[in-house]
Amino acid sequence: MKLVLTVEELRRRFAAAAPAAGTLYGDEGTRPGRETLTPASVLIPIVGRGAAGGSGLTVIFTRRAAHLKDHSGQVSFPGGRVATRDPSPEATALRESHEEIGLDAARVEILGRLPEYHTRTGYRITPVVGLVAPPFELRADAGEVDEIFEVPLAFLLDPANHQRQSREWQGELRWFFAMSYEDRYIWGATAGMLVNLYRHLRRSG
Repeated sequence: MKLVLTVEELRRRFAAAAPAAGTLYGDEGTRPGRETLTPASVLIPIVGRGAAGGSGLTVIFTRRAAHLKDHSGQVSFPGGRVATRDPSPEATALRESHEEIGLDAARVEILGRLPEYHTRTGYRITPVVGLVAPPFELRADAGEVDEIFEVPLAFLLDPANHQRQSREWQGELRWFFAMSYEDRYIWGATAGMLVNLYRHLRRSG
């Protein structure tokens, strides 16, 4: 079922039900236990432009810098490892978003969290969903981000766009979600968290 939501409906659905605990899609298979994973947090920044029917809502993504050792060139959400000074996953997500793309925390309304997403690369990620109020200015940290772009939320919440793909990695066949939008390829943990977002919003409707 395709979802096209307004800002008000997003608020209502996050207030109506907490996300199901422990859901994990798109990065399946054996992985280390939770206690051995590095805690991290990302912001899923939904831009709250006010077009009728939710058609103006978009999600901000980054393309990681090509020179980075891990996940170079991949599409991701702004975020990173939890710092000892961060009091909560929300604080981590907002701090990292400001450092990576210059997003002012004052422009972000936190809607809620999605379940932790555990990755094969050793992280347990808390996705924090935030509503970003225009106007705002973004600036990419050249050390981490090559590009900042937006994708319509309605496209990301359409299950017809949730592709199931596989590739061999270290001698093992891995299955994951992917979404192709124009010349953008969103896959792995980022796409998996978007599928979790869709499933939560569908369930809480």
